[in-house]
Amino acid sequence: MSTKDFSAGGYRYVPGVFQYSAGVAALPGHVIERVRFARPVPLEAGFARIAQIIRAAGRPLTAFCACELRSPAPFTEEGFKAFNAIYAGTLQDWGLFAGGDNPVARSNVCPEIDPPAEPSFHAFSFVRTADTAEDAAPSFVVAGSGEAPEGRDSYGGHAIAPGDCSPEGLREKARWVLGEMERRMGALDFTWADTTGVQLYTVHDVHPFLGAEIVRRGAARHGLTWHFNRPPLVSLDYEMDCRGVARERVVPA
Repeated sequence: MSTKDFSAGGYRYVPGVFQYSAGVAALPGHVIERVRFARPVPLEAGFARIAQIIRAAGRPLTAFCACELRSPAPFTEEGFKAFNAIYAGTLQDWGLFAGGDNPVARSNVCPEIDPPAEPSFHAFSFVRTADTAEDAAPSFVVAGSGEAPEGRDSYGGHAIAPGDCSPEGLREKARWVLGEMERRMGALDFTWADTTGVQLYTVHDVHPFLGAEIVRRGAARHGLTWHFNRPPLVSLDYEMDCRGVARERVVPA
């Protein structure tokens, strides 16, 4: 994995698949800020709110670098492709596709209890110009990954331990996803020691391997945020993302 600069946004990214990049990091003189909505905001209204917030910060829309979505229920493979085409349309309108690549990192998961009625924004990140040298500490966001390689003909056809939600099956899934987080961070020149937040998405019990596989390798150095959510595809059971961001705030929906 290697990175490409997206100078129009003030960040670099790890090329991924059509719907998102594998991760982003601020370029020198810039810093990533994460903004979480007090409650999920439907996609169209969310894009409008995001545009307002980015412009109010004096930044172009190309500074949009990552987002965290919440969907009503896991998609089929075809449903996921259809949703991604709609989502990517706005990114294209904002000038975010760089030489055919989508530089924006993303997580898209599905709350098991009280899900939104339609795909919605939970949070997003954008790149600001650093005010001071201290403010310009390196910052990054790694996109969510479930237990399957991306860019293949399907996710379900290449899933790790498919359909196995036993303690050992989940451990195998977790090991693969943790490794993918490390690969993506490594491409951005970061490690678990640089994270400020790590998020886990599953409705299955992770306690049998929490200490040995997650805590011991440093992935919970600031704790672990466990969302009782499913990954966005019916064939997947375990997802994670991570970030190293000094600026975070919550805004009204």
